[in-house]
Amino acid sequence: MVRYNPQRSATPQTSAREPALLANSGQLLTINQAADYLGTGQRFVRRLISERRIPYVKLGKHVRLERSALEGFIDSGRVPRQ
Repeated sequence: MVRYNPQRSATPQTSAREPALLANSGQLLTINQAADYLGTGQRFVRRLISERRIPYVKLGKHVRLERSALEGFIDSGRVPRQ
């Protein structure tokens, strides 16, 4: 028997392991999230980290990237109109 629970919302809940992306520019992203943000693969993001072309944060064994660092990387590669 299925019972109706009025406290249960119809909107999907995000899990604690995958926080929703916020507009906060200081937010820390995983490599997968950073790759999605840049529209590239994880391999490219890992290469940027290993070549020290983008700053990163180590949390124990985990690597995180600040959204503001990704935006700075994008801005530094922007070519002005002529």
